[in-house]
Amino acid sequence: MRNKNKKGYNLKKMSKRDFYEILGVPKSADADSLKKAYRKVAMKYHPDRNPGDKSSEEKFKEAAEAYEILSNPDKKARYDRYGHAGVDPNQGFGGGRSGNMEDIFSQFGDIFGDSGSPFESFFGGSRSGGGRSGGQKGSNLRIKVSMTLEEIATGITKKIKVKKQVSCKTCGGSGAKDSKSVKTCSGCNGSGYVRQIRSTFLGQMQTTTTCPTCNGTGQQIANNCTSCRGSGVENNEETIEIQIPAGVEDNMQLSMRGKGNAGANGGPAGDLLISIEQKEHDTFTRDGMNIHFDFYVNIADAALGTQVEVPTLTSTVKIKIPPGTQSGKIFRLKGLGIPSVQSYDKGDQLVHVHVWTPKNVSNEEKTLLEKIRNMNNFNPHPSSEEKGFFDRMKEFFR
Repeated sequence: MRNKNKKGYNLKKMSKRDFYEILGVPKSADADSLKKAYRKVAMKYHPDRNPGDKSSEEKFKEAAEAYEILSNPDKKARYDRYGHAGVDPNQGFGGGRSGNMEDIFSQFGDIFGDSGSPFESFFGGSRSGGGRSGGQKGSNLRIKVSMTLEEIATGITKKIKVKKQVSCKTCGGSGAKDSKSVKTCSGCNGSGYVRQIRSTFLGQMQTTTTCPTCNGTGQQIANNCTSCRGSGVENNEETIEIQIPAGVEDNMQLSMRGKGNAGANGGPAGDLLISIEQKEHDTFTRDGMNIHFDFYVNIADAALGTQVEVPTLTSTVKIKIPPGTQSGKIFRLKGLGIPSVQSYDKGDQLVHVHVWTPKNVSNEEKTLLEKIRNMNNFNPHPSSEEKGFFDRMKEFFR
């Protein structure tokens, strides 16, 4: 039986190779170095060079995933900080390839060439076979979601209305006036591709490129849809349900694949990119996974001791103020902070005690204070055991 962690994920499946190791580059590698390294690995394990070799195909996909993450500044920053969990879509992040070979070729056309093969830039062709491109991919959408600390502590599902381009209701996204207006492309006979034979230094090579007549759709439209004028999309509003995991941080970006603008002529939709904005809290201050809370007590409670209720992000808890508590004392409430977005750890709530000194006193209060002013026990006698503020903070963060 395979080992599983406490959430039931298969540990063997979760163990991925380091992306930098896959491409053979250091963390300091720039965009050009990443591109060259990916091209080299992709050429080595490309399916056309290793027909029927499943191991090479998996390494080709592995390299594609590594390059997708490291070539994207936002995803690279999350990966450098959180590792694979930072780009795991199951953790609420965008990232990770679908494993579809055609998707990989189309995604990295700027490296493989116009039709998606690494041989294109060297031999002037593309990989053989494949399916139709299915129109132009829609653009990505960016939105900002504001969250309170309470929402961040527990995670939340939000429903948000997004103005976007959706598939035309009249033509169903085809761009055609009616079914009779759609005809088989005369340039490729409906395949979406045209074959060519080219001479290279390795000999003659048969290649397949996207049909220039229909742009890979395999169809031609004689009469455009009157609603969308042949684009296949129209402006509308959609309510999208967004599941945001606990522990997200200010300016962190999540992504939802296929929730962006609809693609033209039946193409795939773009992605929805969600930027997190943490609202300022009236009571708590966040410091990474920890929460800081200032609590004020009067001099009598500090001297005699008491039990008080302290608010947390999810409820209230009772804590004991021991007799003789000094201003600046810090109490740690274990596990009552913010959970980690990439692991099972939770931060703490740090309660900072402040002894309250009244700014204005009545005559009766003044008389009482005058009585104790010169009492020896009420005059400061700090010992070497008394810790300063920075010493107390060091103690809590060891």
